[in-house]
Amino acid sequence: MESLWRSATFQAPNLEDYSGIEFWSNPERSGWLARQGDYIKTWRRRWFVLKQGKLLWFKDSNVNRLSAPRGVVPVSNCLTVKGAEDVLNKPFAFEVSTSQDTMYFIADSEKDKEDWINSIGRSIVQHSRSVTDSEVIDYDLKR
Repeated sequence: MESLWRSATFQAPNLEDYSGIEFWSNPERSGWLARQGDYIKTWRRRWFVLKQGKLLWFKDSNVNRLSAPRGVVPVSNCLTVKGAEDVLNKPFAFEVSTSQDTMYFIADSEKDKEDWINSIGRSIVQHSRSVTDSEVIDYDLKR
């Protein structure tokens, strides 16, 4: 949640938010998206990278191991990803929602929008918090 707060308040993410992720190499998906600011509602074009359950964005596409992301969202915190043309009245728009926030994006084409929605959706499923064995045991002991 702290990384969501930092991105919402335009603070740079902490190294712990993306430590161990080689975001510069073989991402699950990468490309340009426009992202709406949380407080200043302007649209800024950013280079996005989806890798290992993190959605990271950068000011430009020249991403290497020395690059620092402008923001990071752990997809395990995300609940939904879906089209948002009707909400924003803009073509190729989609939204990613957590329990506390909704972020809006605009892709360059319908295909790009659908590819991002599918990629983020797959990542949400793969990285969502599942019930652990210990939680099941604790639940059984309380019954």
